[in-house]
Amino acid sequence: MEGASKEKLSSVSNLVTAFENSRTPGAAPRVHGLEAGHHHPGCRPPSPTGPWDKPTVEEAVDSGPRTVSRRYLSSLKNKLSSRDWRKSCQARTCPGPGTQEPEEKRIIQELLETEQAYVARLHLLDQVFFQELLKEARSSKAFPEDVVRLIFSNTASIYQFHAQFFLPELQQRLDDWTTTPRIGDVIQKLAPFLKMYSEYVKNFERAAELLATWSDKSPPFQEVITRIQSSEASGSLTLQHHMLEPVQRIPRYELLLKEYVQKLPAQAPDLADAQKALDMIFSAAQHSNAAITEMERLQELWEVYQRLGLEDDLVDPSNTLLREGPVLKISFRRVGPMERYLFLFNNMLLYCVPRVIQVGAQFQVRTRIDVASMKVRELTDAEFPHSFLVSGKQRTLELRARSQEEMISWLQACQAAIDQIEKRNETFKAAVQSPEGDTQEQELQSEELGLRAPQWVRDKMVTMCMRCQEPFNALMRRRHHCRACGYVVCARCSDYRAELKYDDNRPSRVCLDCYTFLTGNVLPEDKEDKRRGILEKGAAAGSEQSLMCSFLQLLGDKWGKSGSRGWCVIPRDDPLVLYVYAAPQDMRAHTSIPLLGYQVTAGPQADPRVFQLQQSGQLYTFKAETEELKDRWVKAMERAASGLSPGGPNDRDLSD
Repeated sequence: MEGASKEKLSSVSNLVTAFENSRTPGAAPRVHGLEAGHHHPGCRPPSPTGPWDKPTVEEAVDSGPRTVSRRYLSSLKNKLSSRDWRKSCQARTCPGPGTQEPEEKRIIQELLETEQAYVARLHLLDQVFFQELLKEARSSKAFPEDVVRLIFSNTASIYQFHAQFFLPELQQRLDDWTTTPRIGDVIQKLAPFLKMYSEYVKNFERAAELLATWSDKSPPFQEVITRIQSSEASGSLTLQHHMLEPVQRIPRYELLLKEYVQKLPAQAPDLADAQKALDMIFSAAQHSNAAITEMERLQELWEVYQRLGLEDDLVDPSNTLLREGPVLKISFRRVGPMERYLFLFNNMLLYCVPRVIQVGAQFQVRTRIDVASMKVRELTDAEFPHSFLVSGKQRTLELRARSQEEMISWLQACQAAIDQIEKRNETFKAAVQSPEGDTQEQELQSEELGLRAPQWVRDKMVTMCMRCQEPFNALMRRRHHCRACGYVVCARCSDYRAELKYDDNRPSRVCLDCYTFLTGNVLPEDKEDKRRGILEKGAAAGSEQSLMCSFLQLLGDKWGKSGSRGWCVIPRDDPLVLYVYAAPQDMRAHTSIPLLGYQVTAGPQADPRVFQLQQSGQLYTFKAETEELKDRWVKAMERAASGLSPGGPNDRDLSD
């Protein structure tokens, strides 16, 4: 029993706010701020101490109620540790030197005293602030009555519950403590009603906003509040401070009841009931915790929606923001990456552009990608490190993070959202899947052409059409993208239209191969049997299955018009030949060099990054970006020149 009790006592509520700490600096800590001014004979709530007349200027200055910022009100995270709170309470409730009260009775006495002070605050909220504001709204019509009711929510129900039921029960039990030294049974009867605090906590954020808005908007509204705050009954505290009291109250019950259970002797008759009461109070606190968590989630979600200026069809309160942050978009046409911003929700990824003039919404949503159809993977690109691919039905994006750690974090967050969606759909899939469902699923995965947006090959990665291998130029043969496969093709090879499901079945530009696959139409041009030339070995395939590949500078007159920079590849399936392409995605090399018999030597220049291939009058000069890259190329070429093929025990992949 003792172990189970300690385990329950270890749960510390996270709702207690720094209410006492927010008071005037230098003042002694007070828990029962209104006790001196309010007594409760017969457990009746206090009456107002007089008419709420408008104070003089001097009185208002002397009283000086402190205001609370809206950030403080909306946070609810300014916690007060149980040790500090208990210390401030015990300063008021510890008996004198001559008394020998049992510890458990002194805790119940403290519970009663704090309950009396709490009922006084509830009386001030419901019978004074609420009633006076309601009266002013009815008489002056300066602000709506509904605003007043929304601000105070279900304060009246909470006040009646504590004033008419809970406080009298506590008072009666303490009066009969000599004959009935127990409290657990009383709290058990009343604890279930404490769950009504969830409604108050859920409404607290909106109430604070309405209070701040109408205080600025309506002078009569602010005048009533200022008049009451300046009164003695308010204790020099603002309405916002008083509204925080119900948010703190259940955690304080939990703290006091925990200590009461700890102080009870092992054979105390109230131990079992008190432990059960603590469990019920803990359950009520959990309801309030859940309400606060939900309130904070909705507030955060609403702020994100405001930053995005979203349409109504995207504003869904059931959404959960998982991650947000800046990224760089790798463009398939422009040279440099562009600044973008991502918002990852549990059901969608929003690809956004920051607005230049941030009036209203801060971002413009460019693309929405559904998580249910999304795929993510890391990209291996020497030019753009820590980049990754996001592929969805609506669009495919190549993005670059600011660091490797940030890229991994994005990949993990996206994959976790995808896994959660798939897990949710597992039951449904199992219910409707046919016996041959596995085969059907594999066929669908291998035939996604037109079902989801492809990854577009970047313009600068190719110098020739990826279908007919004719070189591009600015006048006669311009670059186009096939909307089905993402290849860069010429106008002649992309002069076809096919309906794509990911684009709402609108006819889109596609290449001949995709047109044939999507429509089933075989054109005469497709029947020609062209023999593949020796140079027609795709660089894209070479980079994925290569012994070595990277950019190298091509020095000397030997290269002619091929250019000063080439994408060089030694393929795994042709390990004795060096292929040189104008760009990494070209389908045809402009030069191929059989490496067998060549000598690999250092260049005549002083630059240690230069090396040469030499054989009977043939001389090719290269320059790597780093010495380390040059050494790897020299090693790979020497092996090929010696006729050594890959597959030995010491072989490893030398490619970037």
